[in-house]
Amino acid sequence: MSIYYRPEKAVLGDVIPFYDDGHFKPFYLRNFRSNRDREHRDSWVMLTTDDHVHYTEHDTHIVGGTGSVIKVDGMYHMFYCTFRMHPERNYINHAVSRDLDTWTEIPEDCFPSDDAIYGARHWRDPFVFWNEEEQCWWMINAAQKKGTTTRTACVGLCKSDDLHHWRYCEPLYAPTNAQCAFECPDLFRMGDWYYLVFSSYADRFQTLYRMSRSLNGPWLTPEIDTFDTRAFYAAKTGSDGNRRMIYGWNPTRENDEHTFDPVGEHGRDWNSWDWGGSLIVHELRQMPGGELFVAPLPEVLQAFGPEKPLEMQPLSGKWEIRKDACAVQSDFRFSALQLNTISSPCRLSLDVTLTGRTREFGISVLTDEAFSEGYYLDLEPFRKRLEFRSNIRMTETGGQSFPWEIELERPLPSDTGNSYHFDILLEDTILEVYVNQKIALGTRIYDRTQGHFGLYVSNGSVSFLNIHYYTK
Repeated sequence: MSIYYRPEKAVLGDVIPFYDDGHFKPFYLRNFRSNRDREHRDSWVMLTTDDHVHYTEHDTHIVGGTGSVIKVDGMYHMFYCTFRMHPERNYINHAVSRDLDTWTEIPEDCFPSDDAIYGARHWRDPFVFWNEEEQCWWMINAAQKKGTTTRTACVGLCKSDDLHHWRYCEPLYAPTNAQCAFECPDLFRMGDWYYLVFSSYADRFQTLYRMSRSLNGPWLTPEIDTFDTRAFYAAKTGSDGNRRMIYGWNPTRENDEHTFDPVGEHGRDWNSWDWGGSLIVHELRQMPGGELFVAPLPEVLQAFGPEKPLEMQPLSGKWEIRKDACAVQSDFRFSALQLNTISSPCRLSLDVTLTGRTREFGISVLTDEAFSEGYYLDLEPFRKRLEFRSNIRMTETGGQSFPWEIELERPLPSDTGNSYHFDILLEDTILEVYVNQKIALGTRIYDRTQGHFGLYVSNGSVSFLNIHYYTK
């Protein structure tokens, strides 16, 4: 069993959340890549789960791109997209089912963009919901609004009275700031706020959200408008009426689909990100002011166990060590401590308290005993950010790596204080980190498969408390 679900011989792409009959039933796009043959064909697949750890799957045999599923008067409706070439154009499609098992496509319901409000090329990822205020169906989708520049990304809008005939309307959201289409749009209400979720693959490459008191806008940008890193894409949300989850995929670096990687180097830290990978699910929560944040699912945290005895070995600096805690005063130097040897899958949980004007501290993953090679989760309180530094940057040959300072980072809220809680989850090549159960940072790590967890402080005084190490 894998905690972060990935189909056999394939990758998991865009997820279409759905809840029905007491169970979560998220659909996803299955892509077999080089394993594709007569037996292994790409399609929509339905997963069933109660805990987002154990899954069963069922093939729908529907071939197409992202969309949505709704249930109306005992009938299930699937809206999805298809792609045609010469000329390149996207179409929105409709299929129905009585049992989620056998689906019947409705060819006459297939339609492209209007070529008046919207461009012809991008017209996909339909999300359909009932608008109580207008008493009609709304469909939002990934589109481009016609304009004078290439910055035409928008969330398109169509309306219908019967789910079969759709009227083109002005975009729901069109900030004219991105050179793409806003993919996989999702819309829901929580409390007094409406939330619009979408993904951008140009200018920024992340899943973002906007918030409004009305479906008619204005759509406000919160202080932190993302849920995770670039390694959490095409995320959409689903709810059982009590909890709301957000489902995205952590991409692999194995396929070189952009022909950008060094020849023959597959599955390496320096490679480009692919389309598709493994399923990542966060729990979505709301702050008093309406802003959203993600937290780890308790079911996922509990899947890591049992707890192992803690091992602590100071490498540099003067550490005070207790049973499940340690502290160091390192005002003008770097101090490091080695923890347990990592056995994947595993989870490291700990609390951190800063004193004084600490500049930098962090947690290392899969580091060697010289504290040289490895991966580093570096928190800089004054910059209000958590940064991920990969193995290829942290050695004497670091100057040979990519020519930019930051690989992945997550901003911390401006009101973050001097206390932090970390949950660090590692399974195979997937690393997912939560800070204060509010900030998530996900990535892939390929080059190192053996090493230790570690703690370090640079220019500051830090106490690491309630340290617990679990293996699955």
